Amino acid sequence: MQDVEIFIEHCTEKGLAVKTIASYEQTLRLLIQYLDAQGIHQIDQITHTVIRDYVRCIQQRGKYTVAVSSYSSNCPERRRDYGKKVSPTTINNYLRNMSVFFNWCVEEGLMLRSPIKKGDYLKVERKPLEFVSDEDFRRLLKCMDISHFSEYRDSIIVQLLLDTGMRISECLLIHVTDVDLRKHCIYLPSDHTKGKKGRYVFYSDKMASMLQRWLKYKDRYRDSDFLFCTNQGKPVEVSNFEKNITKYAKRVGLANIHPHVFRNNFAKRFLMNGGDIYTLSRLLGHSSVTITEQAYLDITQDDLAELYRKHSPLNHMTK
Repeated sequence: MQDVEIFIEHCTEKGLAVKTIASYEQTLRLLIQYLDAQGIHQIDQITHTVIRDYVRCIQQRGKYTVAVSSYSSNCPERRRDYGKKVSPTTINNYLRNMSVFFNWCVEEGLMLRSPIKKGDYLKVERKPLEFVSDEDFRRLLKCMDISHFSEYRDSIIVQLLLDTGMRISECLLIHVTDVDLRKHCIYLPSDHTKGKKGRYVFYSDKMASMLQRWLKYKDRYRDSDFLFCTNQGKPVEVSNFEKNITKYAKRVGLANIHPHVFRNNFAKRFLMNGGDIYTLSRLLGHSSVTITEQAYLDITQDDLAELYRKHSPLNHMTK
């Protein structure tokens, strides 16, 4: 459908993140593949029933692809997960992406209303976020050989993620000039953040000392404007850092350790130490408190008891 190409161009002109546009395009190409098989070639032929049938098809068929080249890592023969069950979360992501496209179509006068309704979204069983204990975090750091440039760099990154709560994609794009060593804060420009809004994140006195030592070390051996760089002075790729974290976690027998775990841990530790949800939402760069509540309020019964003991009105009342 030509409308999809025009929509993708529209998203590019609006300056949406490359990852966001890629997600839209992949979702819509998968949809078009299904529609072509059903003999549906016009945008105004897509009804609510068509969308419902498409969701059922995904659930029954499992994971598939639009890749046709055997050289692509996404082709059926090379995908290990091909045909496996698609999670409700993934299907809901498809629906959200399609909804953005259909709403654009309505605005452009290509269809009267979006064929997607609120009731189409699947119920998702929420999994508790992974929490790394103090002991496990120390073990992870200890296994990194800081006599090597890359492992020293990664140890600083891990601690900065936990101390600030920023996303790994934001962290790896930090320039040295974004860091204010006097005020202990880092500016994240709008073109580096998920929500396309610039914001400041703050770091502790302990982190400040680490960053100063790291900068002296980095500048001695690597010429780069980036706070964290490769041996060649280029920015570190997210995928490469993820591989490194997996490698370190295996060294000490830790499972389910990935960069976003440190953001999750920052959020929970911030709340457990008396921080409020509104401040947390701004620090995380969320567009609303609702997003923060949905994503990070994994407070257990034991957590509630600990928070209560810390903040009991009667205990804090002066005698």
